[in-house]
Amino acid sequence: MANLSNKISEKTYFEGDQIVVKKTHDGGQALRDASYAREVTDNSFGSDYKHVGNVDMAMLGVWLKEAGVEWTDTQAVKDVLKRKLMSNEFSGLRVWEGKY
Repeated sequence: MANLSNKISEKTYFEGDQIVVKKTHDGGQALRDASYAREVTDNSFGSDYKHVGNVDMAMLGVWLKEAGVEWTDTQAVKDVLKRKLMSNEFSGLRVWEGKY
């Protein structure tokens, strides 16, 4: 089975009396996955299934942290994800260009 993680590296070090874990991920893979999905996914009118976008869990974690949202708050997670995917800044991650 292929490695599905986009993690490039992880470094752990001490900063004063705190432990810092720095993770680096390849965001380009999510863009390539979304581009491929736009080509092959059937998001036709009237279909019950819509592939809205591709977002790496590490990226979603950063977005939730920025918004001050906990993973357990399902509705807030959905709202953050929707807001980010609908923004022009992350339009490359969208697969479906409709509104939801």
